[in-house]
Amino acid sequence: MLKKLIFTIAFIAGCAIVNAQQTATQDTIVNPVIQYNNSPQKYEIAGITVSGVKNYEDYVIIGFSGLTVGQQITVPGDDITNAVKRFWKHGLFSDVQIKATKIYKNKIWLDIALKQRPRISEINYIGMKKSDKDDIESKLGLVKGNQITPNIIDRAKKVIQKHYEEKGFRNVDVKIEQKEDLSKENQVQVYIEVDRKMKTKVQNIFINGNQALTANRLQRVMKKTNEKGKLLNFFRQKKFVETDFAADKELIIKKYNELGYRDAVILKDSIAKVNEQLVNVYLTLDEGKKYYIRSIKWVGNTIYPSSYLDQVLRMKKGDVYNQKMLDDRTQADDDAVANEYMNNGYLFFNLEPVEANVSNDSIDLEMRITEGKPATINKVEIKGNDRLYEHVIRRELRTKPGQLFNKSDIQRSAREIAQTGHFNPENMDIRPTPNQENGTVDILYGLESKANDQVEFSAGWGQTGIIGKLSLKFTNFSMRNFLHPSTYKGIIPQGDGQTLTISGQTNAKYYQSYSISFMEPWFGGKRPNSLSVSAYYSKQTGMSSTYNNSYYNNYYSNYYGSSYGGYGNSYYDYSSMIDPEKYMQMLGLSVGFGKRLTWPDDYFSFQSELSLQRYMMKNWNYFLVTNGNSNNFSLNLTLSRSSIDNPTFTRYGSTFTLSAQITPPYSLFDGKDYSQITNNAEKYKWVEYHKWKFKSRTFMPITNKFILATRADYGFVGYYNKDKKSPFETFYMGGDGMTGYTGMYATETVALRGYQNGSLSNAGYGYAYSRLGLEMRYPFILQPSSTIYGLTFLEAGNSWVDIKDFNPFTLKRSAGVGVRIMLPMIGLLGIDWAYGFDKVASSTGALTRQYSGSNFHFIIGQEF
Repeated sequence: MLKKLIFTIAFIAGCAIVNAQQTATQDTIVNPVIQYNNSPQKYEIAGITVSGVKNYEDYVIIGFSGLTVGQQITVPGDDITNAVKRFWKHGLFSDVQIKATKIYKNKIWLDIALKQRPRISEINYIGMKKSDKDDIESKLGLVKGNQITPNIIDRAKKVIQKHYEEKGFRNVDVKIEQKEDLSKENQVQVYIEVDRKMKTKVQNIFINGNQALTANRLQRVMKKTNEKGKLLNFFRQKKFVETDFAADKELIIKKYNELGYRDAVILKDSIAKVNEQLVNVYLTLDEGKKYYIRSIKWVGNTIYPSSYLDQVLRMKKGDVYNQKMLDDRTQADDDAVANEYMNNGYLFFNLEPVEANVSNDSIDLEMRITEGKPATINKVEIKGNDRLYEHVIRRELRTKPGQLFNKSDIQRSAREIAQTGHFNPENMDIRPTPNQENGTVDILYGLESKANDQVEFSAGWGQTGIIGKLSLKFTNFSMRNFLHPSTYKGIIPQGDGQTLTISGQTNAKYYQSYSISFMEPWFGGKRPNSLSVSAYYSKQTGMSSTYNNSYYNNYYSNYYGSSYGGYGNSYYDYSSMIDPEKYMQMLGLSVGFGKRLTWPDDYFSFQSELSLQRYMMKNWNYFLVTNGNSNNFSLNLTLSRSSIDNPTFTRYGSTFTLSAQITPPYSLFDGKDYSQITNNAEKYKWVEYHKWKFKSRTFMPITNKFILATRADYGFVGYYNKDKKSPFETFYMGGDGMTGYTGMYATETVALRGYQNGSLSNAGYGYAYSRLGLEMRYPFILQPSSTIYGLTFLEAGNSWVDIKDFNPFTLKRSAGVGVRIMLPMIGLLGIDWAYGFDKVASSTGALTRQYSGSNFHFIIGQEF
């Protein structure tokens, strides 16, 4: 009985298990087909897998989908649809499918099947200049190894089209193609083909509705949109660029506002295509009425009375309502109303001109002022400096913690930092950060260091052999660290902004020259008083009589034709012709002290220098003193003023110097009658003279880039005794100012482009000179690595052997063009082409028959 019962229970249980297994098998559906015409069913996601991708982790892809295990979804429904849309939105996949791999009761298993877009293996540019490629390559978004998508391609096309449209190529055609890279799986080569076609220019500009201003004047107002074919537009842009046209339309409205037409508007503008190269521009204007100021009322001012603010504003009742002038006189100009307040601490000042009443053609202005409280400087921070010790920069700053805020002090501090030459003035970022709650301001000086030391090494071949020169100029020297090698930055001690210059030039036997100089701009460290010391030595050896006779015999035989062929056909070993018994040696020492002044203003400075030069001649037949020594002991006093903004490329400001170099008047107390002394060595044993010079330069911006520079220089050398007139310190004028007798006879070289070196100094020297110049400059590159600008110039000048012959109206004229390149490690390099329009005097003083004509000049190191 018991056995039957156990068997029956086991049979029933076995049937139940088999039935359960059959039921489970019937409830599980593998790779089910979703019927979208059936009623949606709710499921719980039991698992998610990813297929078709290699470069992404599964959890990243699942995260993109927005689906999670355990999430309740409806199938079919928006959850799966939205997940698919997310993948398409990323643009990284060319095929997206989300499949149900299994369903069991209310649970569902999903697989995200993706096909990746190909990656870029190579990018090829066709029809594009290297400069264009360099400009836009980083903006395209096409990078080797990255996936390429339709959005990236569309964006790249737009970037390229915009780049060329800004250059005037409105019809540019851009094609971007993909070709499968057979050597790499799922990668493509991208080909970017550009056809710029012809540049689009403006044929005609048609303006309607203008009465107050002529069409020609309005066209001159437009800076970048100009008609081709007009002589007046020869140097102006003729290509048509949409962004430039939009800016020019704003300039037209501003010009009307400047003339009182506050309601002027452009009703309509259009561009009509003439052909592939030309378009016509159409503008329709409504000028409106011309308005005048009826009254000006100041509201809220307590610091300055209204009468004073009226004077600063420079606008009064009855004046034309000039909106540009109103903006300038309230905010923009250096002496505007806003700056009157800000230069006295009122950083939180605000001025809002309000048109309180407008009736007919008259406007009542209400100048609403919020003065606030004076702001005190809390913190001054310097960033980007890796050249100077910080105290060297801070001593140049006019902004100190605890002082009242002063806008002009910030501007002046920026100028002083630029004058050091160690930082890029084009990238100086100065940011006042005000805190109105506590009435303070923090000032940040963001600087970009630039190399300022100069190394010059050159070698050349002259008639006396190889000439070599080495010059080292360290502008950030630190003398106090000279004996502490651990503080060196590189091979020399740096950081204190001192200048050390060492140079040497020689070709061994014939010529040698060595010099060293040191300058401390803040002697003592507390005040901007400069100390400079320098020394130099040079020796030049003369040529033997054999050489001189050979030279002159060949010269005359060649010149007169009596023995043609001798000159230039014989080779001379010049080194063997050097006569060591003929030489001139020069030894010089100087010490100078300079002081920055506070009156008439703190742009002035005063320098004094004591110098001694000794000239030692032996059998030197090339000068007044053949044998003997001449000594030049002088005091040089210089008053100067400099307010230029940038020594490398100056945009505004001025410089002038007035100097006097004076020797003791030996002839007044030595009791000698120099009219009876025929021995030049005795006469010029102690040189005496008084030398006066005035030099001035001004710089004024004509536009944002065109800079007008002017020059006016005068020099005179006088004497105490007419019988002891100094042959030293005279003027050697003409040419590039780089060569001549300078360094040989201590004669000052004065450049005048368009003429040969020294051609305006009769007999090699002058006792008076005048030079005037006008120069227009335009920058091409203003970077720390290099500064390049072009220039055109007009010059006029002359020199005179006797001061009494000085005539500032008998000048030699010239004109030309040039370019300047400033390289940090080399200094200034330049080349000029100039044409001299006037005749020059011969050695006898008579005018030559030929005009000076065309001349090229090279500038190295500095301009004279």
